[in-house]
Amino acid sequence: MKTIKFFTVLVVSLIFASGNAQDKNKSNSLVKSISKIEVLDFHSTNRCITCNAIEANTKYTLDTYFADELKSGKITFSVVNIDNKENEKLAEKFEASGTSLFLNVITNGKEKQIDLTNFAFMNGKNKEAFSSELKETLDKQLKKI
Repeated sequence: MKTIKFFTVLVVSLIFASGNAQDKNKSNSLVKSISKIEVLDFHSTNRCITCNAIEANTKYTLDTYFADELKSGKITFSVVNIDNKENEKLAEKFEASGTSLFLNVITNGKEKQIDLTNFAFMNGKNKEAFSSELKETLDKQLKKI
């Protein structure tokens, strides 16, 4: 009787494990097929003029030059308040402790973060310079995905 129970448990375990392996393979192949660019604008609750300009100029650049990519989901744009508890893990992932601008380039499921914070602060209040350089950076990264 114990032998029958053991084999029943063993067979059920093998069936369950093979089902999970198939599910994992399906989800892994879905993740591996993802290629897109996430544009993340991190900020704290209290924002300065430059911080607001970074958001406005990023949005302007994306809307002006990458409307089709935004619509298709090839590029996404998120404004993330790091002071909100629900954004804590995302801020930690990017090591964002204040205003920060990142590209998260995902190619076949593999992520590469590009920190544009210094660029953003240096050009934040110069719409033309900001937009031109951000456009150039995004065009370059789009060719890679």
